Amino acid sequence: MIKEIFKNLFKELFPQNFTCDLCGKEIFEGDNFCPECKKRIIKNDQATCPVCGRKTAIDEICLECKADPPKFDRAVSPLIYQDGSAQIIARFKNGEGYLKEYFCDLMQQSAQEFLPVDFVICVPMTKKAERKRGYNQAELLAKGLCKRLNLQFEREVVLKIKETEEQKSLSKQKRLENLKGCFRLHKKAICKDKTILVVDDVLTTGATSDAVCRLLKNAKAKRIYFISIASVEYKAY
Repeated sequence: MIKEIFKNLFKELFPQNFTCDLCGKEIFEGDNFCPECKKRIIKNDQATCPVCGRKTAIDEICLECKADPPKFDRAVSPLIYQDGSAQIIARFKNGEGYLKEYFCDLMQQSAQEFLPVDFVICVPMTKKAERKRGYNQAELLAKGLCKRLNLQFEREVVLKIKETEEQKSLSKQKRLENLKGCFRLHKKAICKDKTILVVDDVLTTGATSDAVCRLLKNAKAKRIYFISIASVEYKAY
């Protein structure tokens, strides 16, 4: 509670958007980025896979989704996880939680195509990991999105009950092994016949999203959508 009070006080005394969130250059246009850095924020607004939502060469289902369909029905992400987009997400995950406002504005537009949904959940963290970081970045995004779109947020529908090693350097198969048994469905009854929107920060191999969405599907959810700030580009070769 005290930590949150000081955060709000700091925000009032030192408002954002006076410096670029990437390079630190002074800006006075009320934007998050200077003109040069804005070019490094890569929008995912060209051809995409209609299932996983990742950037593709042409608008068709990617080979990965054909070979191993994800456990969600559809996914979207407003940014491509590279260059400045990857850098700013890393900052968001490591202390600069105020960036949720920028990300939620982007995600709000992308989420429109999934409406209506019955409720929104986020990909969970263990209690220990959340205490260490100070917040769950996916929960910040989910709550911000719900506020903008007047949606219902449900906490602890899925719990993360086991710590996992860092995933970024692992293959999809290794990620699946790493995530085995780390999530548990906590609120099974509310999922039946519901349309659920799952929120996370990044979609890479889809191992984490599959682990969470599989539990929702097993609980007889009617439809499952997934949204993240960014996703990696799909490259066939």
